[in-house]
Amino acid sequence: MPLPKIPSQPATILLAKDYPKASGTHAIAPLAVPAEPAAAPKKAAPAKAKAVQAKAPASTKAGKSSAVAAVLKAAPAVLKAAAAAEPAAQPAKAPARAKVAPAARSKVTPISTKTPHPAKHKPVEVPLKSSASRHADQTGATKLFVLDTNVLMHDPTSLFRFEEHDVYLPMMTLEELDNHKKGMTEVARNARQVSRTLDALMSNTDDDAIDQGIPLSKLGNKDAKGRLYFQTRIQTADLPLGLPVGKADNQILSVVRSLEAEQDGRHVVLVSKDINMRIKARALGLPAEDYFNDHVLEDTDLLYSGIVQLPDDFWSKHGKDLESWQENKNGQSATFYRVTGPFIPSLLVNQFVFLEPKNGEAPFYGQVKQINGKTAVLQTLRDYSHNKNSVWGVTARNREQNFALNLLMNPECDFVTLLGQAGTGKTLLALAAGLAQVLETKLYNEIIVTRVTVPVGEDIGFLPGTEEEKMSPWMGAFDDNLEVLNKSDSDGGEWGRAATQDLIRSRIKIKSLNFMRGRTFVNKFLIIDEAQNLTPKQVKTLVTRAGPGTKILCLGNIAQIDTPYLTEGSSGLTYVVDRFKGWSHSGHVTLARGERSRLADHASDVL
Repeated sequence: MPLPKIPSQPATILLAKDYPKASGTHAIAPLAVPAEPAAAPKKAAPAKAKAVQAKAPASTKAGKSSAVAAVLKAAPAVLKAAAAAEPAAQPAKAPARAKVAPAARSKVTPISTKTPHPAKHKPVEVPLKSSASRHADQTGATKLFVLDTNVLMHDPTSLFRFEEHDVYLPMMTLEELDNHKKGMTEVARNARQVSRTLDALMSNTDDDAIDQGIPLSKLGNKDAKGRLYFQTRIQTADLPLGLPVGKADNQILSVVRSLEAEQDGRHVVLVSKDINMRIKARALGLPAEDYFNDHVLEDTDLLYSGIVQLPDDFWSKHGKDLESWQENKNGQSATFYRVTGPFIPSLLVNQFVFLEPKNGEAPFYGQVKQINGKTAVLQTLRDYSHNKNSVWGVTARNREQNFALNLLMNPECDFVTLLGQAGTGKTLLALAAGLAQVLETKLYNEIIVTRVTVPVGEDIGFLPGTEEEKMSPWMGAFDDNLEVLNKSDSDGGEWGRAATQDLIRSRIKIKSLNFMRGRTFVNKFLIIDEAQNLTPKQVKTLVTRAGPGTKILCLGNIAQIDTPYLTEGSSGLTYVVDRFKGWSHSGHVTLARGERSRLADHASDVL
């Protein structure tokens, strides 16, 4: 069977520089290694240089550049030895890096944090922590964290997330936990779980031992090496006049100030998810910081994109022992390449790779199927941009959509995540792939659609009708995409389209997220829309509903989070993308280019 036709022209989407070409960690390694031993005899104040390095390890300030310049000038022999010892790592770099490396060795100023990544990096800032917390990290002293109630209600396991540091619970925190324990909401469930955890920690504990602190590792959490303290007596401190004394936040602030006065030399830090609480604490001169132990990533720009651009010299450096063969999989013929080289360890299974030469040669689009050390097996893709390979009348309009359709139409891929801004085609591609595999190939029985019901504005109250009728206002996006898919069928006329629409509606079930506990889906095509509004616990509940033959899709845009206390780094969608990467039966693609309309694309850029 002939191979699928490879696109003759590259897709007009993100520039080549927008994708990572290498791991990005080798370029400044030779300069950083010789800097430390040579800096000691030349510099009169090495402690100051270390302090600067501790505050901003990834920064490229002028002080650091001048220090490195002095080192390079004073120790050319060390630099030559380091450069001669590194030839084995050079082939792993992309061509763009190879051009920059010589300049970086001759001139010190180009040393920077620029890495070939698809998105612009936000500076990796340490100011997430308070000054007292940073000072304790530098001196190695343990800290005493005073927890606000919202931290416990946000993450019930937060008591065990502070490593060797101690945790202090004010009495007002316990009072607020008691006030929020009733109900069926996520907050109420978390409050009850925290109460049960505290009860287990305090069981079989003497009254005198409570004042000495309860070991947090008592329940088997070996990472928690600190102690848990409770407020056992009234602690008062003078707060500015005008602050209501009876307010819970102000009482917790008073406890923090009292602890600072009593625990002389101990670093006391308030941890709260409430922004206004942290602002008031900083205004009063109290150290306060956010709870960020629940973040999967500190910088969401580092989120796995599922796509990597191969360097221009990839085939010349990895084609020495090249093997190729053809196989028939799922009724389609594909070409496989076994390549070996230094770039392979930076890849992941099911990651998409592409190479678009600038000399007019045909581009290469492939997917990593196996990795064994420095050897990988690459598989060519099916070209879904061609009309003969259309999915329910839908063809891929750009490179990322072609990658996404290869995942959606692969029956061996059980879990697919699609990220992208509004208008990139996430819902349309998912629906088209679902209809094709439910109605045409009959690989799945039906399509199940669900999403979290978090409104953008004010809630309009209770909705009448059955479960599906209540969920129908939330599924407007699917109705719009179904209308687009039905318009592509012009052969049957108006009556034919109406019959097709009725058939499609009968195979699509809309379910509420609230009734998913305990269910098992067998041979279903499950679409979870707006997954960025789900917590990691809710995503786990949904994904574990999958039975034999079920495919689950998570769609979302982490820039549009409406759930309180969720951020880009702690979203359930970010959580599953990071946890599932590299699994042989899952795949992820970040859709980059909007295809809705020129108006929507421009609005996404300028608004």
